Amino acid sequence: MKTLATVAVGETATIVKLHGEGALKRRIMDMGLTKGTEVFVRKVAPLGDPIELNVRGYELSIRKADAAQIEVR
Repeated sequence: MKTLATVAVGETATIVKLHGEGALKRRIMDMGLTKGTEVFVRKVAPLGDPIELNVRGYELSIRKADAAQIEVR
């Protein structure tokens, strides 16, 4: 399973499935990260956390632990 946390900087991925439960899954969906959405990995912080993404025309930073809950292709 490929997750958003493993996508390299400069690559685009499409969200396949959101793993996780309850509040975590709801928060991810509220940020616009839903099934079928294209996500561009813009950059990663020097220590690897957080990850900056372009999603639906805006920039979003998420923790690597949250990105690991998002399955992509």
